[in-house]
Amino acid sequence: MTSFPELGSPSAIPWANASTAWRALLALAVVFVMLATTGWTAVKGHKGTTDPRTAALAAWHHGSIGGRSLPPADAEPTVVARFFAALTQGQRERLADRYPLVVGNLGGVPLTLRYRANRIALAQASAAEEHRTHDSGLTPGGRYEAGRRMHRFESLLADGRQVLAFDPAGDGRVAEVIGDLDRARHVSVVVPGVDTNVLTFEKTQRAYSAPVGMARSLYDAERKAAPAAGTAVIAWADYTSPVGVGMDAATGKLAAEGALRLRKLVRALPGDSRVSLFCHSYGSVVCGVAARDLSPRVTDVAVAGSPGMRADRVSDLRTTARIWAMRDADDWIRGVPHMEVGGLGHGADPVSAGFGARVLSAADAEGHAGYFRPGTTSLTNFADIGVGAVDAVRCAGDSGDCTDGLDRTAAATAA
Repeated sequence: MTSFPELGSPSAIPWANASTAWRALLALAVVFVMLATTGWTAVKGHKGTTDPRTAALAAWHHGSIGGRSLPPADAEPTVVARFFAALTQGQRERLADRYPLVVGNLGGVPLTLRYRANRIALAQASAAEEHRTHDSGLTPGGRYEAGRRMHRFESLLADGRQVLAFDPAGDGRVAEVIGDLDRARHVSVVVPGVDTNVLTFEKTQRAYSAPVGMARSLYDAERKAAPAAGTAVIAWADYTSPVGVGMDAATGKLAAEGALRLRKLVRALPGDSRVSLFCHSYGSVVCGVAARDLSPRVTDVAVAGSPGMRADRVSDLRTTARIWAMRDADDWIRGVPHMEVGGLGHGADPVSAGFGARVLSAADAEGHAGYFRPGTTSLTNFADIGVGAVDAVRCAGDSGDCTDGLDRTAAATAA
């Protein structure tokens, strides 16, 4: 990736490159000012609220069950799995009841127990928000937001929902499983972009622009593409995303933190299913950073509406996974400079010829938020990748054959 010294020290930049660097930085600054003044940048940042999970982790650290100390909350999933396998069912359930915010987020814990723990945590969080709706110490706006959070938690508690991760702190993080993750042979992970939090996790209007809508739409399309393939989809909003298209969105700090969480998610998945990542907008930055150290289970990484993957070319990602990219002709992200200067920006355009990704058609996606809309070519392409039918995808018309060089025998076996 192209890099430069700190731009705060002009003398550190070779004079031959100074003009280019400053022009690039100015271009980025102008774009983000334009985005801010046209409504793309949010007017509020992440809120600092009491963090119940921190308290739960402290209690877990000093806890025990049956005379045995509990494993570290950051232990590898294999270590956690061995610990829980040695417990009785009653002991497992007691831990879920006592430490729901830990057990529900702990890789290696049996899935049904994680779902149970997160239902308990959601019920507790809903009750806490209901109490806040009557708190005279809050502003009317604060009580209104408490009500919104309470209703979101109640929605996540609906019968049949499988919440894989939940943390109510700040703007909130959450992940949900669509399908049978324990038995799936193909697992797709939807990684969303900016302004992703517990309140935007699902939407009534423009449902397919929210993580849950994206995941459900992809799951239905995969089932249609290969009814017997055995699929599951994860709506993964379990990282802190940028608020609006501002400075956080222009840098890689939150992407690096999210990448660590994404790698951990993949390592904790049960069985030996093949995994595909579907990364939208800033989510593609997260996937690009994560790609450098992904489990070999990840066979495909597909990005849509990407501002860049923190790389100049596919080889910079240092992954064996196939890299796919698409962008609708009306997607506003095409106007964002695809470069990286002094940590600002995310590198080359993934749909450009020089980047080297396999470029897919997104002819009818309709802008930046329409890639997962039912009936679109973009969604059909995602579904084919998700079930391993990569020879069936439709390539972008002006980008050559995006399936060139694929191992079709391996693809057919995977599907």
